[in-house]
Amino acid sequence: MGTDGLKILVTGAGGFIGRNLCAQLCNIRDGKARNYGLKVAKVYECHRDTPETELDRYCRDADFVVHLAGANRPERESDFRDVNVGCTVKLIELLTKHGTRCPVVFASSSQAAVPDAESPYARSKREAEEMLMNYRREHGAKVYIYNLPNVYGKWSRPDYNSVVATFCHRISRGMEIEVHDPAAMVNLVYIDDVVDEFIEVAKGLRSDGYCHGLRTEEITVGELASLIREFAAMREACEVPLLIPDSFVKKLYSTYLSYLPEEDLAYPLSAKSDARGSVIEMVRTVGGGQFSVNVTKPGEERGNHWHNTKAEKFLVVSGRGLITMREHGSGHTIEIPVNSADLKVVEMIPGYTHSIRNLSDREDLVTVIWCNEVFDPNLPDTYSEKV
Repeated sequence: MGTDGLKILVTGAGGFIGRNLCAQLCNIRDGKARNYGLKVAKVYECHRDTPETELDRYCRDADFVVHLAGANRPERESDFRDVNVGCTVKLIELLTKHGTRCPVVFASSSQAAVPDAESPYARSKREAEEMLMNYRREHGAKVYIYNLPNVYGKWSRPDYNSVVATFCHRISRGMEIEVHDPAAMVNLVYIDDVVDEFIEVAKGLRSDGYCHGLRTEEITVGELASLIREFAAMREACEVPLLIPDSFVKKLYSTYLSYLPEEDLAYPLSAKSDARGSVIEMVRTVGGGQFSVNVTKPGEERGNHWHNTKAEKFLVVSGRGLITMREHGSGHTIEIPVNSADLKVVEMIPGYTHSIRNLSDREDLVTVIWCNEVFDPNLPDTYSEKV
């Protein structure tokens, strides 16, 4: 490795995993992703149409190889071996020719890890694994084999790479999906976790051989379909699920969003209006409250209510106004001028009745409001009282 960092060769760079991996490696190379603690000098992307002369040069120069090239669903059964084994043979030949001995990561399949799996795909992957392990023994190069389960995430092809891609694509378009056995289990791993794991290998933080460090999620096909259907229904209700960092739901929801059709990326919201203006609910979150947009007409005042426990934050994004708060049962009053030229968040204090008045006689006052809980008409915790 040079002082500028690793030169990394990725075969199958145009595929689902390859595209995600190369994008992040380029982010690291260009200084856009500094959190990895890895220096990357070059990313050699090998595609189906890459000339052998270029692949030869890449194998001569590479400090690290991620071998992703392969066939998942070829037109002919013979292509499983021709591609999955053939690409591995060529890679080993060129690395051996140049005496490179750099580490090689191989993205195999969980199907190859099943001893009695005799599908053409499983056999071809298993044979490629054996060839790489022989190369490891004969040349002393480190080889890392990952028997990946069903990988999901952005840029995966529906009806090709994974059941998640197929379900997300079809459900987001209101199309039917086929669930032959709802109780069947599927083992999933998120694409960003795969990318991060391969980068950890490049940093020298993994032992070679067969690797088992990836965290996976096991779920039934029926549960998976139901969860993605919930995402579709939530958007109609201006809701988002509870998105705990690094959780399966967060990763699956982000994946679902990546399959929304272009014509549905923008969607209308309904406004509740009266003579004073309007309230437009933007989004409801599970456990994180809700966001809305409050439009107050010139000279009008909105609010004049208080809460026991509910917390709110106001942000005026257009116009100028005055927020007034008075402690319940007291004459103590607080006045805070607000305007879009001086953006600031104003906390509404529980136990204080509050209002916002538009000080302009021509322009609407637009306020973004966050509330820590979704409004429940049966338990509103909202009590009318003039400031």
